[in-house]
Amino acid sequence: MSVLPPTVPGEQAPVYLNFIGGKWRAARSGETFASTNPANTQEIIGLYPKSSPADLEDAIDAAVKAQPGWAATPAPERGEILLRTALLLEQRKEELATLMTREMGKILRETRGDVQIAIDVAKYMAGEGRRAEGHTYPSASPNKFDMTVRQPLGIVGIITPWNFPIAIPAWKTFPALLAGNAVILKPASDTPLLSLKLAEIMQEAGLPDGALNVITGPGGSLGDALASNKRVNMISLTGSTEVGRRVAELCGRDLRRCSLELGGKNAVIVLADADLSAAVENVTLGAFGTTGQRCTATSRVIVQRPVLNEFVERLAAAAQKLIIGNGLNPSVEMGPLVNMGRQQAVHEYTQVGRQEGAQLVTGGEPLTEGEYRNGAFYRPTIFTEVTPGMRIAREEVFGPFVSVIPVDSYEQAVQVANSTEYGLSTSIFTEDVRIAFRAVRDIESGLVYINAGTTGSEIHLPFGGMKSSGNGHRELGSVAVEEFSETKSIYVLYPPRKA
Repeated sequence: MSVLPPTVPGEQAPVYLNFIGGKWRAARSGETFASTNPANTQEIIGLYPKSSPADLEDAIDAAVKAQPGWAATPAPERGEILLRTALLLEQRKEELATLMTREMGKILRETRGDVQIAIDVAKYMAGEGRRAEGHTYPSASPNKFDMTVRQPLGIVGIITPWNFPIAIPAWKTFPALLAGNAVILKPASDTPLLSLKLAEIMQEAGLPDGALNVITGPGGSLGDALASNKRVNMISLTGSTEVGRRVAELCGRDLRRCSLELGGKNAVIVLADADLSAAVENVTLGAFGTTGQRCTATSRVIVQRPVLNEFVERLAAAAQKLIIGNGLNPSVEMGPLVNMGRQQAVHEYTQVGRQEGAQLVTGGEPLTEGEYRNGAFYRPTIFTEVTPGMRIAREEVFGPFVSVIPVDSYEQAVQVANSTEYGLSTSIFTEDVRIAFRAVRDIESGLVYINAGTTGSEIHLPFGGMKSSGNGHRELGSVAVEEFSETKSIYVLYPPRKA
């Protein structure tokens, strides 16, 4: 694997390789594709293998060869490798964060947090290596012992998005490996570097060859090939709902397991008794942190009318104060979108909002002059007077874009919050504890926050959504290992010997 630093204009770009069977390999075709810095698209971060289904077969061969030996490795020993991985990630945290900012665009404070999630998950999963792999149960019959055990699924294919380039690969790969599976990881083409770095670190930590394989290439052809391969026992995907439906269809043909963490249209409810300062602060972070490119990003704010005007004024003022620029600059508070295509997509939603009759409060345009001229920058955008039926209130924008929806009551607020096809993350701001507990019951969402924003999940709690935000599986926490395991029920009879 290349260890050269990212290139700058006029210098040769470093070339990175697939990680298959413990070796660094070019694509069979020899073809590559480039990844660029979204803050300056003239800067090429690296050239990566444009892998094909033939390369995927090599990775599957390596995984199939390695998996029985890895499954036979005691779970505490597998956990020790994850612990060493965590310590190596800690040593290289600043290097990895800087590389991530260059390739993905989000600010250093956020990329450090991204790496920290990987560190925390590695430590947590290391501990899971010494937890019980099953349960014992009382039998209804004498001289009989009942228990369950977990066993690996076999080969797990993992497809990850570009917005959390090491956190999401880590929180899928680590529990899959701890459960005794071999993994084939296909990172997003916008941000493949951190997954390759993760493989490099895990090899140094002592992971056996073939237990983890990383291949890069186009999501369409390569993702379809991975999801439809019968030798792959499970697919774990984080991505769009559209792609999730496609993966579910491919896996469903052979009744293979798939875990889908998909889109969101996350809402913050602000009631008339809310602490507006806290609500504004959390909505600003949830909507414009990571440039709005999170599946849990705040996309809708449902505000009770008595505080509507004040809330919108304060939110607009906070948005306008944000310092936008290259995420490597410590003073910058919001970086670019991941690529120029995302910039155009967000701007199209601004045009849709205007056409639908919503009122643009601030933003609504790309930044193209001066230091922004070669980057995918977009102003934080707020629309108000949005109605639940508008496209900007129903469709995932995935950018620094907020729709404010006025309501008259708590009941109407919850109805609006539940009115989209998604159900990932929802929060409510209120000082009434009775309303707060009603919200916990009434909101159709896998994550519910009281007096906090829609982002900021903790790694020891299950993570996932309802409705079109997922297919019922949960990631993170102790349930993550179960997600990548089969449960087997065991009945042992020990009647007395007959004379």
